[in-house]
Amino acid sequence: MNTNKRVTIKQVGKIAGVSIPTVSKVVNNRQDVSPETRERVKKVIKDMGYRPSALARSLSQQRSYTLGVVTVGLKYIGPSRTLSGITDKAREFGYALLLEEMDQFDTNNIFPPLQSLLARHVDGIVWAVPEVGDNCSWVDDILNDAPVPVVFLTIQPRQGVSTVSVDNYRGGVLATQHLLNQGRRQIGHVSGPLGVWEARQRKLAWQDTLKKAGIEATDSHCAEGDWSSRSGKMAFEKLLHSYPEMDAVFVANDQMALSVLQIAIRQKIAIPKDLAVVGYDNVDESEYYWPALTTMNLDQHKLGCRAVEEVVHQIETVQHGEKIETQNIWLSPELVVRDSSVG
Repeated sequence: MNTNKRVTIKQVGKIAGVSIPTVSKVVNNRQDVSPETRERVKKVIKDMGYRPSALARSLSQQRSYTLGVVTVGLKYIGPSRTLSGITDKAREFGYALLLEEMDQFDTNNIFPPLQSLLARHVDGIVWAVPEVGDNCSWVDDILNDAPVPVVFLTIQPRQGVSTVSVDNYRGGVLATQHLLNQGRRQIGHVSGPLGVWEARQRKLAWQDTLKKAGIEATDSHCAEGDWSSRSGKMAFEKLLHSYPEMDAVFVANDQMALSVLQIAIRQKIAIPKDLAVVGYDNVDESEYYWPALTTMNLDQHKLGCRAVEEVVHQIETVQHGEKIETQNIWLSPELVVRDSSVG
């Protein structure tokens, strides 16, 4: 391949024995090309080192092939994993990304990032800011006027709004039911900050699952943290005081569960014999906690991928002059059983 001269779409078509529009369809991942032709064109593209002109594609189709992403808290594991999924799937679809990071989780100051992205003519937006307090109160009023498709991550489902979320309620049910299945009856809960929709869903699942089993969950059986290990320490110490008969605890994330394990060991509480522990998130380190932590696995990378798939689908729908049908997409977490809850 001659690296000093740009390979053209015309050259690719000539070598592959197809028309220029057919090469364009393959490049743009159109489905109206036979599998045999698609593979032949892809091989020629790879062999010749052909790189489509983003500018030419944008001009010809009146699209920027750019997605806007609004996120927050990239110093935390969850948001960074989600952004990784968004990045990978956008690259696969041939889209560039413009990123805006909010200063705080609970801010309602959404106009600067929104206007910034729209001014740069993005084709669609992934709003990857979880619902905290009333930071999504603007959605119903503004979304109808949005000139491009918007898909929201991790917010409470709303009519007429496209959302992609992990089913936190289902995860809380699985975690609590696992502890019940181990014969535990005095199950406490260390919740996340209850201004956060995800945290409320996990706590509600704990309460409902215990109630279904004929067990009352009272205020003294739960203590609130803020996702940090430090807050987990304080919440667990509070629980030990208010609920001394506790024989198991469902902790709303793995960072807080880490401090639960530490305090238990320091106070000579045998895990899991005296206290079974289940966390939430399945962070990479949870397998190496002592003892190894039973937890709920959330594929946050997949969450980001699925959001891009949905917003690109909506962009294509608009391009074909069709009406967008909004939907609430749920991803199911999975229980990962380790030493902290069995044995």
